[in-house]
Amino acid sequence: MVLRIETFNNVTGGNALYKALTHPRAARPAQNLVRTLVDNGPVAVCDPSGAVAAFAELFPLDAVDIAGIYVQRIEKLGQCVLGRAAAPMTALANSGARSIFVAAFDTARLTAQLEPLLSEGAQIFSLDAMRIPPDRLTDRLNYLNPLNFATNFAFFRDTDRLHTRLTTANYWSGYGGAAVTCWLTLFGEDGEVLTEWCEICGAAGSSIVFDSREIRARFRLPAFCGQLFIHVVGAAGHDVVKYALDIFGEGIAGESAEGDWSLSATHDANAWPADRYAGLPAPAPDERVVLWVQNSHPVPIPAGGIGLNRMGDETVIALAEGLAPFASRPVDVAELLPGVVWPAQIELRAGKHVVRPRYEIIERNRRRIAHINVERGDLVPDPNLPRLSELLGKGYLLPAPVLPRAEWKTSVLPTPMAVCQTALPIAAVVYDPDGKEVLRYTFGLLPRGHATMLDLDDASGVEALGESYGHVELVYDFAAGDEVDGWLHAIFRYRRREGGHAAETSFGAHVFNTILTYRDEPQSYSGRPPGLSTRLFLRLGEGGYDTLCHLIYPASRSWRAHSTTDIILHDGGGREVARERLLIPCSGSRIWRYHVLFDATTRARAGSRAYAVIRDTTCRLFGYQGLLGDDGAFSLDHMFGF
Repeated sequence: MVLRIETFNNVTGGNALYKALTHPRAARPAQNLVRTLVDNGPVAVCDPSGAVAAFAELFPLDAVDIAGIYVQRIEKLGQCVLGRAAAPMTALANSGARSIFVAAFDTARLTAQLEPLLSEGAQIFSLDAMRIPPDRLTDRLNYLNPLNFATNFAFFRDTDRLHTRLTTANYWSGYGGAAVTCWLTLFGEDGEVLTEWCEICGAAGSSIVFDSREIRARFRLPAFCGQLFIHVVGAAGHDVVKYALDIFGEGIAGESAEGDWSLSATHDANAWPADRYAGLPAPAPDERVVLWVQNSHPVPIPAGGIGLNRMGDETVIALAEGLAPFASRPVDVAELLPGVVWPAQIELRAGKHVVRPRYEIIERNRRRIAHINVERGDLVPDPNLPRLSELLGKGYLLPAPVLPRAEWKTSVLPTPMAVCQTALPIAAVVYDPDGKEVLRYTFGLLPRGHATMLDLDDASGVEALGESYGHVELVYDFAAGDEVDGWLHAIFRYRRREGGHAAETSFGAHVFNTILTYRDEPQSYSGRPPGLSTRLFLRLGEGGYDTLCHLIYPASRSWRAHSTTDIILHDGGGREVARERLLIPCSGSRIWRYHVLFDATTRARAGSRAYAVIRDTTCRLFGYQGLLGDDGAFSLDHMFGF
């Protein structure tokens, strides 16, 4: 039941054709195009760039009388397309077709070139019939320019007690983008459009905030829980829409058994649907884990098209019911996989129907939300990695906070994140704030289906931190095994000792802070690797919430002794208000709070839509951000760079 369409390639990147075919505004014109082809057969299909198979996967052509498939590239002759052997376009004159379907965009030039091959009166149709409106295009001359489809989805909910706030900034203008606008489409739980509108994003660096309370009031909407589709027009530099997403409630601790005392954070969805996702935690005995399945496409997910299995067990339990286009559905994990409990992990067989899904954990009177990650199907073990330690040092490492131990508990759960990962040789190294190693814990060779969590309270040597903080790095343990691929992931879970509120985040490993490069690492957001500088976005809490920021200076090899890190405070219009400097030791970290680093007068000048940029031109930092409530609630997730 997997959609046979390429969404993302780790060599070439995202597939703009996929984005063009699945755009919400393209759905109805595409359906009309298919009906037109049905009524005007027989149809000869010209497939110059191999797009017809992807189109037919989303908008089936079964009812169309197809006279033949015709290709332009000689290398494609004879290949099977829609069950037919591809013929040369030069054979069009003998097709006997009443109509020609050119399965491509921007077809004016090709259509003119085909004229000598067409029978008299033949009609020509193309994918240009499903183009989205011109005012939503950044490049009107090249429809499949990836910048035309700078789009993403966000989980979005507003009820009388639960709200959502999406925050980002107009970072595209910093790359030379002209006027930037956002087209927004809000889908309800049933997949129907609740409202659609356009927002002007302001000057370069202006903050962008979409608050579910304001949107619900502005458009007089009922309560909703669905998804927000975001399309940025005027993008430059990045065709990725990145954001921070806060989910919060108005309940009082202990008031509701259903758990509407809520504060949690997640970040941008990976905009490219995958076949599998991993890192979905099984519920603890006192928890419910709810997976939000949200259809990313204008076509239904069929019954049985999505399923769950315990990680390491290939027995898949499918969802019995399908899901309408763009609809959302909560799935109680325990109902599909009874008896699977934390710290076991669950794999989602998504069939490329959804972008990176969210899950919600409801625990007594609290709830929190996080996301699962793309599980790679194209990786194989890299025999070079064990031999490169002399050059790459620690090589691939995954850094995460150890929050102040007097106030929080920290736990680590390694998660398989590639189909080839049958065993994981992993160690955890904990550092104090100044970069001194205080303990090393060896997980050994973890099987794919493991349920081994490290509670740092129980780790020998952690007492060296006292009640302070530090950070943990997951690294490969080549003494335990050498079949590794660099795609190392984990769930990091934090629990406040007083009150019990929890948060969790997950991410993957990279090579950090070495001038040597290997397979596009150290990663660079712009330009060629190595990425040896930092530009991170930090959203700031509104109202009574303070902001926590934990900046880590990880290094695969020894790099500069200290970072030179600027915390730059911007107001909502993108103007700099103030800046402070931090010096973070190599392999160390620093925690700071917005209300402490900047005084009340400065914060007032910055205003309610303020944000901060973490900038360092000397090294690559990895950051985590959270909100802190007076009631003991908190959130935590990693930051995004641009």
